[in-house]
Amino acid sequence: MGTGRFYRLFEVSGIELEYMIVDCDTLKIKPVADKLLFGKTGNNGSDANNGNIGWSNELVNHVIELKTIAPVSELNGTGSDFSENISEINSKLQSFNAMLLPSASHPFMYPADETILWQHENKEIYSLYDRIFGCSNHGWSNLQSIHLNLPFNGDEEFGRLHTAIRLLLPLIPAIAASSPLRDGKLTGWADSRMQAYLHHQEKMPSLMGKLIPEAVFSEEEYISKIFNPIINDIKPWDKDHIMDHHFLNSRGAIARFDRGAIEIRVTDLQECPDADIAVSSLIIETLKLLVNESYSKFEQQHLISENRLYDIFYNIIKYGENTWIEDPIYLRLLGITEKKLTAYKIWKQLFFKVRKVMEPKDAGIINYILDEGSLSSRIIKRLNGETDHDHIVSVYKELAACLKQNRVF
Repeated sequence: MGTGRFYRLFEVSGIELEYMIVDCDTLKIKPVADKLLFGKTGNNGSDANNGNIGWSNELVNHVIELKTIAPVSELNGTGSDFSENISEINSKLQSFNAMLLPSASHPFMYPADETILWQHENKEIYSLYDRIFGCSNHGWSNLQSIHLNLPFNGDEEFGRLHTAIRLLLPLIPAIAASSPLRDGKLTGWADSRMQAYLHHQEKMPSLMGKLIPEAVFSEEEYISKIFNPIINDIKPWDKDHIMDHHFLNSRGAIARFDRGAIEIRVTDLQECPDADIAVSSLIIETLKLLVNESYSKFEQQHLISENRLYDIFYNIIKYGENTWIEDPIYLRLLGITEKKLTAYKIWKQLFFKVRKVMEPKDAGIINYILDEGSLSSRIIKRLNGETDHDHIVSVYKELAACLKQNRVF
């Protein structure tokens, strides 16, 4: 995971959080990530290290990524590390009358008019993406997520972890959706970020596949079924060989064999680091039970197809925690005995199994989410049917305050 050492299953983890930079008063996006990084490092590079947390650029100049520099053996305390860095960044952004804004998509950004790509180190990569796909749309320039990196060492560990992650991916938006708005309107989707993401690379389907990764269980099989089609499809566009197939792979979870990790990418950014860590901890502890075959055997888990899992995922990004799941095979693989159950009640059962091994603060936040709804649902409740611009700004300013204070919404 970036250190040259390959860790064993669940020995460590790594977290990446993406934030929008917006005007303090209007909440319009402010494309000043390059100025923020220059102020920290004195150069136009794309990275800055600050204690345990690194800052880095993203595709667009109004987004900054914060990440654990080294893998951590436990997430407890990481929320505070992120929060301290957020405070420093907000302090530096004051000179631009700007601040960081949480949640997974900006509620009223118009990407066609406002997108500004990163123009410094590695800009040729972003320019190529723009030439192929056109990045001035929501699926490219208006989406912020949590990336959770989990390690494996060798094919056996990879196969078990990849299989468990495939199984859990459809459920993650039910607990983590935070993007109900786009273009100043409620979209009717609990997870508008993922709905837009599903369409952002339709020009080259091999890059995403069905979003849910194919059932592959070794590096050789992954290269054959996933990487090779990506490499072949990008060749006509990438004459200078600047693209890396690891980054081109845009499935909901991607294998990084170069660092012995799988990166989960379907989790919407929450309102504060403590909530991000709580959701990530819940995912990790649930994956441990799946890997350990607490609910179903590995041989049963790997038989379910990406198409079947995608159908569940699609309904959940639409309806969130209220989605009814009636697939008998899927339910049995999760140890669910009922014939049908909402995603919310499934998470209640899964959480009941892991709550005692979670940090009390994390478990408390998950309890709150299960009681009050996903952040997407809580935003919709707070709007209470009023989606005039000023009201949206007011609600999202409260989200910005949650981020500054590292508290739940």
